[in-house]
Amino acid sequence: MLHTVNKSPFERNTLKTCLAHAKPGSAVLLIEDGVYAALSGTAHSDMVTQAMAQVSVYALGPDLDARGVANRVLNGIKVVDYAGFVDLAIEHPATQSWL
Repeated sequence: MLHTVNKSPFERNTLKTCLAHAKPGSAVLLIEDGVYAALSGTAHSDMVTQAMAQVSVYALGPDLDARGVANRVLNGIKVVDYAGFVDLAIEHPATQSWL
């Protein structure tokens, strides 16, 4: 399953809830303000790093760029463009949007 998270982990617990429900082998795509969860050196970095042992974590590059944080991405997070977003949606037959 592909899980998309579009809310900042600093404002809502959406990411935490998503990661608690994501099954091993799932993919989590951070979009819009959700990309703040992809940053190293934050209060959420350890949670995301631990999750990467079970799920693949992606961040949308244009959203990182728009927020000026593309150079602060955690090791192990895969940055994708819009075409990569489409590829993930095709690869995973089910999608869960965490709002």
